Amino acid sequence: MEFGVDSFAAAIPDPATGQDLTPADRMRDLLEEMELADRVGLDVFGIGEHHRAEFLDSAPAIILAAAAARTQHIRLTSAVTVLSAADPVRVFQEFATLDLISRGRAEIVAGRGSFIDAFPLFGLSLDDYDSLFAEKLELLLTIRANTHVHWSGKHRPPLTGQAVFPRPMQNPLPIWVGVGGTPSSFVRAGVLGLPLMVAIIGGQPADFRPLIELYREAGRRAGHSPEQLLVGLHSIGFLGETTEQAADDFYPGYAHTFTEIGKERGWPPTTRAHFDAQRGPTGALLIGDPETVAKKILYVHRALGGISRITFQMGVSTVSHAKMMRSIELLGTRVAPIVRRELQSQPIAL
Repeated sequence: MEFGVDSFAAAIPDPATGQDLTPADRMRDLLEEMELADRVGLDVFGIGEHHRAEFLDSAPAIILAAAAARTQHIRLTSAVTVLSAADPVRVFQEFATLDLISRGRAEIVAGRGSFIDAFPLFGLSLDDYDSLFAEKLELLLTIRANTHVHWSGKHRPPLTGQAVFPRPMQNPLPIWVGVGGTPSSFVRAGVLGLPLMVAIIGGQPADFRPLIELYREAGRRAGHSPEQLLVGLHSIGFLGETTEQAADDFYPGYAHTFTEIGKERGWPPTTRAHFDAQRGPTGALLIGDPETVAKKILYVHRALGGISRITFQMGVSTVSHAKMMRSIELLGTRVAPIVRRELQSQPIAL
């Protein structure tokens, strides 16, 4: 199993003190976090894409390229690229360039995103929400497979043999599909034979088993091998020396973030009781000491019939840079070894 961290480069004031870092200081800290993730042996670091005041990740490929120059081994991915609002030609060029800078460590996780801010920003209609993504994913995969591209669609002028450069070091450049809870999205990824990145930020992870089986069955029917149909999880997580400390450190910022989002989406305010329930043995939050979190990852792995990657979204809360660094260190040096030892002694078939 691969382990990693995802970040939205959040620039959220500390809810307890009201203090905030400057955007430049937050970016400095983020790059230090990415360097540390590389040093402690994590497999992947992802940067999201948002177009909102509270996040600094509107240009993820640039952040990843800065990290590529400061890291050696860790894979660098989007989390996710909002493909519906992007030009697939430019997305491919940016990540192919990142792949060359990083010497073969770039990946794309393509998705529709959980916010809609990109649609009015780039002059797009929400009525085309799904058709934009489906068409642009088709074009991105066509570009990946062909230097000279022949393609036509509804939402973009056709390509009539133009060449797309540069070409990446990896052939093919890895492309995952990021999904939430829409069954058709799971089926589409399976039919295309693309690895799947599932965002599980609430509820019970075991409830996603039918959707993941839908993906696997769609892939099998399309002729793809089980080894090709990888499943990864994007989960909210944070580590501390004790479970109580991790929860107490993470909760204030978590509650602030999800209460603010809830105002837009009609959710009730986040409470400590809800938070504590979600970090229980079968809930979605991976928050606690290393042994507790490792045990929960193993439970989720088996409940979902096997996963290949898990990434921790630590940045939806506001914690100090020092505590964030310690959490990343614990994930690489304590959690990952525990899980891998257990999986070696008691593997399950994927």
